Amino acid sequence: MTDYIVRDISLADWGNKEIAIAETEMPGLMALRDEFGAAKPLKGARIAGSLHMTIQTAVLIQTLEALGAEVRWASCNIFSTQDHAAAAIAANGTPVFATKGETLVEYWDYAHKIFEWADGGYPNLILDDGGDATLLTVLGPKAEKDISVLANPQNEEEEALFSVMKRYIAEKPGFYSAIRDAIGGVSEETTTGVHRLYQMAEKGELPFPAINVNDSVTKSKFDNLYGCRES
Repeated sequence: MTDYIVRDISLADWGNKEIAIAETEMPGLMALRDEFGAAKPLKGARIAGSLHMTIQTAVLIQTLEALGAEVRWASCNIFSTQDHAAAAIAANGTPVFATKGETLVEYWDYAHKIFEWADGGYPNLILDDGGDATLLTVLGPKAEKDISVLANPQNEEEEALFSVMKRYIAEKPGFYSAIRDAIGGVSEETTTGVHRLYQMAEKGELPFPAINVNDSVTKSKFDNLYGCRES
């Protein structure tokens, strides 16, 4: 049984060629591999990634793995996946769940799969973009205690989310609480996601430490002005 969902695995060769090109444009990540690859400072890290599944993200994924981490990945947007990038990552052995144009139900189903390790374990870190992966660790335990919190979806996306969550609660009791307890921290790179984190923290609902990447100097002084390549 394959531990990935991509549009077309035969696109992997194309994806790998573009990854090689992208590596020449991302010297920061490549320098990390060169300097710390042998030491494996991320050994023991199990990272659940929710970030646009693009060629550039593929370079990030492979860097995390080169530094010793285990990774499972999904896109944070139903339209942003580059199918050849997802295929390359899957063919190289990384569990990835992302297709361009996925439905909302598929999106939330894939978001859950990044928390389901093949050995039955859970991740200990979240790399988030927009806060959806983190949301599952907060809303999920609430719903396990009181399913009525999923009773009144306010829009189409909540309808999809709540339907997937109800299925997981029925099929895997305690799933969300186990994830929450296993996570040691999250990094968040977007304004929207950081806003969500602050809301959770103010309510006393944020269950683990969070790193605000969005407001870091390397993002605000470079990315916001010149583009993501420079940060």
